[in-house]
Amino acid sequence: MPATEEGEPKPSPALALACVGRVEGGGVTDRPDALAVEEPLEIRLGLDADGRRSRRAISVTMRTPGHDEDLAVGYLFTEGLLERPGQVAGVRPCRSGSAVRVDLRPGVAIDLARLERRSFASSSCGACGKTSLEAVGIDRLPMVDGPGPVVDPAVVRGLPGALRASQPTFDRTGGLHACALFDPSGRLLSVREDVGRHNALDKLIGAEFRAGRAPLSGAVLLLSGRVGFELVQKAAMAGIPVVAAIGAPSSLAVAAAGACGMTLLGFVRDDRFNIYSGAARVAVGGRSAR
Repeated sequence: MPATEEGEPKPSPALALACVGRVEGGGVTDRPDALAVEEPLEIRLGLDADGRRSRRAISVTMRTPGHDEDLAVGYLFTEGLLERPGQVAGVRPCRSGSAVRVDLRPGVAIDLARLERRSFASSSCGACGKTSLEAVGIDRLPMVDGPGPVVDPAVVRGLPGALRASQPTFDRTGGLHACALFDPSGRLLSVREDVGRHNALDKLIGAEFRAGRAPLSGAVLLLSGRVGFELVQKAAMAGIPVVAAIGAPSSLAVAAAGACGMTLLGFVRDDRFNIYSGAARVAVGGRSAR
């Protein structure tokens, strides 16, 4: 933890303490326990609309505090509203502390209709959704550019351990999702944690987008749990060619990965994993599997 001026550890905004009754055997003992913080964050947008400057609230998400600016920008990018960092004039937390405003440069036009959420609720996040079944279609996902990296199976098998060693908040709470970017050799590039798997990925991609490193055409993404369609969609928007998950993929995630030319790996654990699409990027038996 970072230190305060008095030298005491500074409390993490991602952690909260609670008193719990620990039952062991036939007795109960009161003891402190660390919890992952879950709080609402409103994403606001400053933009030109109808010939004047406007401010609009566009989304509320339940997240773990930290990297909120990256989360807001990553959300806008992976939802297809932003295309390049130069469209953003600035990002700042609002005075309330529970909102972030992304200001677009004058003249930047975006399609806010993409963010209407009425008829489709995601199975992994009840607050997330799409406006229509058409919005969930896989035929409009961007194709992953180029062949991308070829990854050795030993590298893939080593990714969960590298991610687990880089989760300080999970170590104390056991209550967070995580995602991480690696290079093809397995070197950890970046990691983010959050109570919401979508938020963790938006934070990760948002940081890379703001730094001008998107598209991430040479990266390998690892997800700490299962992978559904929306996580594949976000990875595709960022140009990530290889997505691996410690858990299982859904049927729509597999279909989406195949449609956009992405390599999708699941059940990455112990000494095995499954290849669901894009097998040419996995070097099996000293050669690329076909």
